[in-house]
Amino acid sequence: MKKIIIALVMGIGAFPSIAANSIKVTVNGMVCAFCAQGIEKRISKMGATKDVFVDLKKKTVAVEAKDGQTLDSKAISAEIVDAGYDVVKIEPVSQSVAEIRAELKGRK
Repeated sequence: MKKIIIALVMGIGAFPSIAANSIKVTVNGMVCAFCAQGIEKRISKMGATKDVFVDLKKKTVAVEAKDGQTLDSKAISAEIVDAGYDVVKIEPVSQSVAEIRAELKGRK
């Protein structure tokens, strides 16, 4: 388990600013709609954030950058951890949040 956490932390550190338009974050610890809403509010307040979608069942947070801006994966991870949740994985994606939302909602 220690090795996984260390690898994850090193991976996040290697991408302080992801140049992709959006990122998907896998989060453990979200158990209710209030949890999802809290994460969505925190991430929405960040300057580079255009849109946020939280899928409680899939444990996924999708974040899209404003035009001409990049997302800071370290800052997003810190917001989620500060809210009391565990970040399992962060990955850059080329999809918009609307596309991710449609994809995740379509796979119930």
